[in-house]
Amino acid sequence: MKSVHAKLLAILAALVLATSAHAGRSCEARKLTPQSLEKGLALAEQTHRALEAEHARSGARVVLLARAGQDLSRWNMHYSHVGWAYRAEQEGQPAWRVVHKLNHCGSAEAAIYRQGLGEFFLDDLWRLEAAWSVPSAQVQESLLPVLRDDRRAAVMHQRAYNLVSYPWATKYQQSNQWAIETLAAAMEPQAATRERAQAWLRFKGYEPAVLQIRPLTRLGGRVSAANVAFDDHPNEKRFADRVETVSADSVFAWLRLSGLAGEPVTIR
Repeated sequence: MKSVHAKLLAILAALVLATSAHAGRSCEARKLTPQSLEKGLALAEQTHRALEAEHARSGARVVLLARAGQDLSRWNMHYSHVGWAYRAEQEGQPAWRVVHKLNHCGSAEAAIYRQGLGEFFLDDLWRLEAAWSVPSAQVQESLLPVLRDDRRAAVMHQRAYNLVSYPWATKYQQSNQWAIETLAAAMEPQAATRERAQAWLRFKGYEPAVLQIRPLTRLGGRVSAANVAFDDHPNEKRFADRVETVSADSVFAWLRLSGLAGEPVTIR
């Protein structure tokens, strides 16, 4: 009989794509230990089983998937990062792929990645927890062909990355912002630009998270981090210590309130 460790390694082989070992991982991240590897794979396996059960129950093929990569409690946020996960097959077996945007090593640039669940949950997690919500049938039907196509998945992508990018500007883009702008482009054929995608999001009632960030904090962040900038935010909001950005929690709340997706499901 296989040991638990051997089973986890088998799961990893089934879930992780043939991408470079550290593609998209933070260059500042702690090195993986056998313990963190096992825990990350266990979360991936548990998520895989939960998504397969959801697929059997509702036929879901696309979900919004979140992870807790940072401690954001000081901002009253729970999850740090979302991506779109979709159901595929690998060697005749069901597999879930995650399409998401990742920052390059804390730099001012980012790219779009397609990863397996195993790699998605091996990114130096702050908390071993995941959350996902199932979009409506219409949203899934519109998103699935976009997520399968590298070119279409990158249409809304802006290489210039900013951790706190303003939701209604196009100078920068952070990961969660890419996710909802890609949703907008999939749902609205006329949303061929980021400006039009953002107009659709406004029309659908999306409301960003509001962070209270004081001047010295803003200055320190801009000086010390290449992936933090505030110059795309309106002066009247920025100077009032009001920084708006796209958070994972705000995306979940908006999808639920707008009827575009159901209640989030938490996996610990």
